[in-house]
Amino acid sequence: MESEISEAVRAILRHVGDDPDREGLAETPRRVADAYLELTSGHDQDPGEHLRVTFTEDCDEMVVVSGIDFVSLCEHHLLPFIGTVAVGYIPEGKVVGLSKLARAVDILARRLQVQERLTRQIAETLVEHVAPKGVGVLVEANHSCMGIRGVRKPRALTTTSTLLGVFRTDAATRNEFLTLTRGNDGGR
Repeated sequence: MESEISEAVRAILRHVGDDPDREGLAETPRRVADAYLELTSGHDQDPGEHLRVTFTEDCDEMVVVSGIDFVSLCEHHLLPFIGTVAVGYIPEGKVVGLSKLARAVDILARRLQVQERLTRQIAETLVEHVAPKGVGVLVEANHSCMGIRGVRKPRALTTTSTLLGVFRTDAATRNEFLTLTRGNDGGR
């Protein structure tokens, strides 16, 4: 597959008027192929694999992990969008390792994506594998496709959320999650 991607990149370089064999570009097709294969490696992985191991815990208070950095590729332009994710859930007798939430986010982000779908997939994956009382996911990202081409607004921030279970049905729970996560940049 790497060779097919490399050949496609060579064709792009020719079509934009450059020589793919010149010194500065000679390794570019391979590098681009490696980058795209890395950035889309989540297609072959199951995010639920990291959420299968849970721990019985008498905890019924909200657990929130925020500031989970991610990079994903916009499926419309094959350009990156970069941002942070906050994941919150209320356990129903079992908790999951905190780093496992970040691993699941990474796998889902390493697919051709749109931010809206990524947000929903993170929440649904947690519901499916951990079965909490509720889940909230908040994603904030800057999109290269909007920042470096077209409208050229590089500082525009897109925010999406998915609220399931008690995060959707209980206003106090929803407000607590949004208060804990809005504007939280993970300590940066």
